[in-house]
Amino acid sequence: MRRDPFLDVIRVGAILLVVGQHWLMPVLSATGDTLTTGNALTTPGWWLLTWLSQVMPVVFFAGGAANAHSYRTAAGPREWLAGRLGRLVLPVLPLAAVWVGLPNTMLALGFPAQPVDLAGGITAQLLWFLVVYLAVVLLTPLMVKAHGRFGAWTLLPLAAGAVLVDAVRFAGLTEAGYLNAVLVWLAVHQLGICYANGLFEFGSRLGYWALAAAGFGTTALMVACGPYAPSMIGMPGAPVSNMSPPAAVLLPLALGQLGLLLLARPWLSRLDGPTARALGARSTTVYLWHMPALVVVAGVAVLGFGYRTPDPGSVAWFAAAPVWLGCATLVLTGLVNVFGRAETLRLGGVPAGSRVVTGTVITALGLLGLTVRGFSPDGPGLFDGPVPWAAMVVAGLVVGLWDDREWAARYGRATHFRLIRLPALPRPLVPAPRRARPARR
Repeated sequence: MRRDPFLDVIRVGAILLVVGQHWLMPVLSATGDTLTTGNALTTPGWWLLTWLSQVMPVVFFAGGAANAHSYRTAAGPREWLAGRLGRLVLPVLPLAAVWVGLPNTMLALGFPAQPVDLAGGITAQLLWFLVVYLAVVLLTPLMVKAHGRFGAWTLLPLAAGAVLVDAVRFAGLTEAGYLNAVLVWLAVHQLGICYANGLFEFGSRLGYWALAAAGFGTTALMVACGPYAPSMIGMPGAPVSNMSPPAAVLLPLALGQLGLLLLARPWLSRLDGPTARALGARSTTVYLWHMPALVVVAGVAVLGFGYRTPDPGSVAWFAAAPVWLGCATLVLTGLVNVFGRAETLRLGGVPAGSRVVTGTVITALGLLGLTVRGFSPDGPGLFDGPVPWAAMVVAGLVVGLWDDREWAARYGRATHFRLIRLPALPRPLVPAPRRARPARR
């Protein structure tokens, strides 16, 4: 597949911005064994920063363009889907292996319960992205075909559906808003497919300025006249969140951000190099482990040494930020060096297409359970702990990526999902039958 340096750079940049934002947002302090958390973006006026720092639209846009390119050059749909499944979810296995038992171990060692529960929750919370992205990946073959037939018109029903869901949500049926977890991000993903087909090659910078102005202008109008919050990131205690569940206001925001990115495309493409490619090869691992890195730094600094986050925006806050980011980066670098190899694992062979699809669905359900339940200590019910959900993730990977035919070719017989090969039983020792002698003439 031909690489697009622009897509590679903005994808890595978006992940790094997510990491940096998640590290700088918490306002932490400790009272005894209780950890108190706040959000720096609640500072008056800082909501405007979220119009640029909310980079999930950029991630789904870049994913849509990359998926369109890779799907067209893949050996087949099932090979492509199996590759996506392995690349996205295999890095989750080390995270689950560490965190399934870690909270109970920490409690047994005498760690305070409230910080342990908080750490297990925020570590698993970010798995929501993989759940939604797997759903979008499953729909990619259909959306690529739809674009081939209808072009950019495929965006209209998705956008209209997102607005309709918001209308139902704000009319009182709050749970309906979670339908937009698919509709909104699928629409942004479709923008990436449109980009891959040359839709945004305007030929002049004026068109990109117009796209940015129209996107941000529509966003401002929807915030001013509609029920949407000014912040594009969910804030603690806010009556409305634009992210949980996603709201239709994120669609014009994506267009505004895309206009600015396309204006900067020549400069951004020049940033492509060995460092960007190395980060891109470990992007999922960086995303999965950056919150555990924060947990380590916060636990040592706040609970161990009594550190308290300065008032956001103050001179002390800006002075402490580089030290805080540096400590978290050191911890994350160590974690990526230890666990990053899982992102390069590849299993030989690809099972039948129905199995790949089934395995992807099972894996997504397991990840959803971990997102909702977290890695917090086990509860009284069977599904109150992380173990069954992590087992579902493993089961989905086995169904979707384990190819009996490949193992039969390697080892001489089918394994039928048996991870341990039993030795063949010896044949019974019986005398061989004598051959009949030919009769003498």
